[in-house]
Amino acid sequence: MPCIMGIDSGLTVTKAVIFDADGTVLAIARRRVPQLIPAPQHVERDMNGLWAATADAIREAIAASGRPASDIVAIAATAHGDGIYLLDEDKRPLGPAIVSLDTRAGAIADAWNEGEVGARALELTGQRPHASAPSAILRWIFEHQPERYARIAHFIAAKDWLRFCLCGTIGTDRTEASTSFTDVTTQDYAGDAFRLFGLDRLAGRQPPMAASTEVVGGVTAETACLTGLVEGTPVMAGLHDVTASALGMGGYGEGVVAVIAGTYSINETVSLEPKVDGRWFCRNGILPGEWNNMSISPASTANYDWFIEQFCAADARQAEVAGESIHAILGREFEAARERPSSTFFHPYLFGSPFGGASSAGFYGLNAWHDRGDLVRAVLEGIAFNHRVHVDALRDGFAPTTARLTGGVSRNPAMAGLFADILGMPVTATRTEEAAAWGAALCAGAGAGLYASPTDDPRDLASIETTYQPDPDRQRAYDEKYRVFLDLAEAMKPLWPTLRRLGGAAQV
Repeated sequence: MPCIMGIDSGLTVTKAVIFDADGTVLAIARRRVPQLIPAPQHVERDMNGLWAATADAIREAIAASGRPASDIVAIAATAHGDGIYLLDEDKRPLGPAIVSLDTRAGAIADAWNEGEVGARALELTGQRPHASAPSAILRWIFEHQPERYARIAHFIAAKDWLRFCLCGTIGTDRTEASTSFTDVTTQDYAGDAFRLFGLDRLAGRQPPMAASTEVVGGVTAETACLTGLVEGTPVMAGLHDVTASALGMGGYGEGVVAVIAGTYSINETVSLEPKVDGRWFCRNGILPGEWNNMSISPASTANYDWFIEQFCAADARQAEVAGESIHAILGREFEAARERPSSTFFHPYLFGSPFGGASSAGFYGLNAWHDRGDLVRAVLEGIAFNHRVHVDALRDGFAPTTARLTGGVSRNPAMAGLFADILGMPVTATRTEEAAAWGAALCAGAGAGLYASPTDDPRDLASIETTYQPDPDRQRAYDEKYRVFLDLAEAMKPLWPTLRRLGGAAQV
């Protein structure tokens, strides 16, 4: 019986997932991939280390699946978007990869957006430059590492590096190609984009663009030996992880906003014509004539993880010994705090925000009588409020009527209900295992002929999802709190640069 493999490499973990043709997960293997932080604002990873970890995960997944590797009829990868992975003329890594949490190019992006470059980029490419955009990072390398810049032979994305390691071909797909250098109207590369960003040397060196479902090579003999895969197994081009997540959760399409609450606050909806606005990225969809409109910021559940690491570490260890989860403990504290009035707010901007590069996180409205439950409530509400900033922008442009939620928080009914109350719309949480990897696997399966198209999901989605309706009273209360949340952000905007200066540098 045929099965398919989806590879998903996030910012901290790389995974290999084997699915049966009906979408059932047969095996998952994970490996942590360390982040390298050599200086403030610099977040990197070792490219060879990423591949070694991924190859190890592939071998483990095959062994755990109970199926021979010959049953795997196709493979596709997805991975964190944006950032940059560089190769030299010999197709070897040209230094460590720069991942999407890196903000070294923030000043360049800010300067562009304060002048004509940002406006022209929005008009031409459908998006304003940002700190982790390939355009801004490559410009930073041009200005600060000219010798490295001169040696760039290929610039690709994370999942394209994994593709190269699997099958030895260099290229990208439609969704990933549109992160900086494509014409928003034609959906093809635009030489003017390279010239706009002062990257003339790289024009013509962009990776060839393929459909996400297109076979771009077969597993090499070396990779087969390393991973246990069968030599020649078809490898598809794959897709950007944001798009893969929406596809895998059943949220890729018109009229619905896919909400992914992870390291990034990701909110996206599909349109059949390009619509450009500075509040979202208008990027290529999976198929020609589709655009995926993404409103995002690095400001979601990574803030909750930080809170646990900084303030709950001892309780987390004790809970583990007792066989309980720290999330369950904090969940009870959150529920108790929601039953009483609270003035506490939290801006979840530890890693960035929708409001510019100088922003920072902060608690507001604290008094001596507030306890940890009030802080947890503020953190979780702040995360949902930030998602609403993005969802409201998309509602202005595309009028989606429902939301689909994925990410770790979606498994908690209280959090799914919180999102429904704060967004003021029905929120459907799916019990999809490994949504991004399944999105990649759907592309692999479509390319192998198992499915008519990537959206031809074989699962009975209704059986693995729950829809939460907003509570009218809580919605009204959250509308008021949301306005205060925005007022606080507006008041802090002139102060954030001063705080950044006092800190000496952005702390990653």
